[in-house]
Amino acid sequence: MQHPTDKNRIDESIAFIPVRIAVLTVSDTRTPENDTSGDTLVARLKEAGHVLAARKILKDDADALTTQLTEWIDDANIDVVITTGGTGLTGRDVTVEAMKPLFEKEIDGFSALFHQISFQKIGTSTVQSRACAGVARGTYLFALPGSPGACKDGWDGILKWQLDIRHRPCNFVEIMPRLEEHRRRDDD
Repeated sequence: MQHPTDKNRIDESIAFIPVRIAVLTVSDTRTPENDTSGDTLVARLKEAGHVLAARKILKDDADALTTQLTEWIDDANIDVVITTGGTGLTGRDVTVEAMKPLFEKEIDGFSALFHQISFQKIGTSTVQSRACAGVARGTYLFALPGSPGACKDGWDGILKWQLDIRHRPCNFVEIMPRLEEHRRRDDD
């Protein structure tokens, strides 16, 4: 559920900049034929004008997830990684464990806002999600739950707006060039 004013916060005088996004579905049961959550994210990001830079489905295995996330973080052609699945509380849910150690900075507000949006749809059941986000070596990482509804909530309510450079008063895209400024200072 988007904030009623988000649509009005788009400054049409600014040129849209497509972001290169990788989508990773984390599931022991999803296949390319039934990956409805991954399909939801891909359709929405393309509809918004962004580029699908990569897409994969991996089993719930922390080592495999860490390896894949690291590969995409190191890929200069990927700006954002969105995962779906593995954010719950069961023993097989390991996306958060694989992702959080990679964060240089956690985006705490993403989780808080995701839960606020989710609460409006599913009530207190939102507490069973560990949706999170952070930045790793200049790449944004977002972990969403595995349901298509949660992917819609995360995209429609947050990412659609924050990944649009025209969104005012601020957005994730406009600060992308400065995400690694500490590294440039260290190199001087």
